[in-house]
Amino acid sequence: MMKSCDLPAQIPLFPLPGALLLPRGRLPLHIFEPRYLQMIEDCLKTPQRLIGMIQPCMGRDGCEKLSVIGCAGRLTGFSETEDGRYMVTLSGVSRFRLHKELEGFTPYRRAEVSWGDFERDLGLAEHDPGFDREIFLETLARYFHAQGLDTDWDALKDAEDELLINSLSMLLPLEPEDKQALLEAPSLPTRRETLLTLLEFVLRGGLEERKQ
Repeated sequence: MMKSCDLPAQIPLFPLPGALLLPRGRLPLHIFEPRYLQMIEDCLKTPQRLIGMIQPCMGRDGCEKLSVIGCAGRLTGFSETEDGRYMVTLSGVSRFRLHKELEGFTPYRRAEVSWGDFERDLGLAEHDPGFDREIFLETLARYFHAQGLDTDWDALKDAEDELLINSLSMLLPLEPEDKQALLEAPSLPTRRETLLTLLEFVLRGGLEERKQ
């Protein structure tokens, strides 16, 4: 089993609003900007092949900054299109804490990070002993109806706790700050409670209130 001390102290960063990667999750990405094409090429040359997904956010001074916590993924899928774009897949390894960005000669951003707060990310899949799946799926069905979405309900009913909760956290069209809250949840039960709260908020019309 990998330990946090096995992970590098410096990683490349991919700031992408609304994109959420969680440990043991899989995130497909379509890469076309030159700086990120370079990042993928450099990443493939490293032993860990890690890229840090992180949310940009607005600071109190009105300037864009990066969130303190992100999640690193290992580059596990790679293909190139005829016109030079990359289609890649990141497999979530561990969350990290951002300490400082690094100056350098790469066109993409890099940072010094620490992993010690997230040892559980490197372990086995989490379980949620208090998970009331029936109530959760009932709320989810109302959310999908309200949003005009559809899914394979049989697959959701049979999915393991972590796969279900984390996949929905990554895939549902939630606001970037909501995705960050899901990322920072300290445990799977807390993430499930946060996700349920967010779904109920949207159902109460909270999304329209936030936009006003």
